[in-house]
Amino acid sequence: MPLDRVLITVKTYPTLSRKHGETVCTAGVREDGSWVRIYPVPFRRLDQVEQYSKFDWIEADLRKSTSDPRPETRHPTDVRQLQRVGHIDTSDNWRERRKLLLGTARVYSRLDELIAGAKANQISLAVFRPTKITDFVWEEEEREWDREKLAQMRDKTRQGELFNEEAWRQTFQVIPKLPYSFSYRFEDADGRKSELQVLDWETGALYWNCLRGTNGDEPAALAKVRAKYFGEFGTRDLHFFLGTTQEFHFRAPNPWVIVGVFQIPHERQRQLI
Repeated sequence: MPLDRVLITVKTYPTLSRKHGETVCTAGVREDGSWVRIYPVPFRRLDQVEQYSKFDWIEADLRKSTSDPRPETRHPTDVRQLQRVGHIDTSDNWRERRKLLLGTARVYSRLDELIAGAKANQISLAVFRPTKITDFVWEEEEREWDREKLAQMRDKTRQGELFNEEAWRQTFQVIPKLPYSFSYRFEDADGRKSELQVLDWETGALYWNCLRGTNGDEPAALAKVRAKYFGEFGTRDLHFFLGTTQEFHFRAPNPWVIVGVFQIPHERQRQLI
């Protein structure tokens, strides 16, 4: 079987799974612009040489999921055989990223079309361009992971069921849970007003970095996150990588969330760079 070649564009903040432990949802596009979701990936358990970054090309043996009905979901046959084979940088005003993600891949501008496509199980990943960004907000969440799920994970870890690697059984520490959820408020091309949660790993990492930089001052850290996502990104050509969650793919009125933020210079900014 030929290997899939995928440009990674999405890495979500790690979540806990009773079956798979701590996992990351990664996704990207093939050279023809079609999307693929790679799940599960125990990203922090991969060796440094096996880990990949956004906008890395990877090659992997991917199989259609038998447990996840979403059309783009694939399971890696062996996560340790995910190979980095290249990278697309931001040279020439992000020319190569722009060409593939905004040219070859389809860009949506109306949420109704995406919602209908998800309910028909025709699509669960997409590039979306909001017409107007109106706000970036947050909401306080539970500060600890679900105790029952965490206990099950730790039991499996001790019994050697979750990690085959002895080092991970000895040193496993779950990633801190984000105490806030972040969301964009925006309008689409039809003027439809929406609020979608941002699950991008970079958003969570920025919050923790800002919290350290403000000596634990949460309001100041949150203000810095907003300054980046609403202030700085608001001056650029902002697109969202949208995805649906398996739990709500069929039954939520709007099953979409923002799994990645793609902020690039406007074409007219080319001469200023």
